[in-house]
Amino acid sequence: MIPLFRQLHHVCVVVADLDRAVAYYESVGIGPWFDYPKGGAYVEYDVPNAEASAAMRYKCADLDNVQLQLCQPSELDSPQRRFLDSVGEGVYHLGFETPDLARAEEQGREAGLGIVARGRRADGSGFCYFDTRSGAGVTLEVRKTQA
Repeated sequence: MIPLFRQLHHVCVVVADLDRAVAYYESVGIGPWFDYPKGGAYVEYDVPNAEASAAMRYKCADLDNVQLQLCQPSELDSPQRRFLDSVGEGVYHLGFETPDLARAEEQGREAGLGIVARGRRADGSGFCYFDTRSGAGVTLEVRKTQA
């Protein structure tokens, strides 16, 4: 059994204004920032609103020990938009790297975790967001980075 949540890859903060947030983080010495690298096409893609997902804007900064992601959701309905509207800006999810995404997703299901969104590429890379906000206070994600 592989540990689901052992190797933290990133912390994702939902923000109302991506440019303003990047400018603030840079003013306190965090950066440089780059656009989230969209990978190849997904062979499986199950998200609440694909149009809203595609319209989200992301910036990332690689720190010494973890990546910081900023996410500005569009006005379209999505879990991130609902979070911003109800809670305000803040940590939306923690992303954990896994060597075997299919197995990690299966383990999450076996542990009784519901799935909010998921996507898989032909090479096995992708993501799975578990419905953990009510218990963990944040959404927990497992992901496998594209090779």
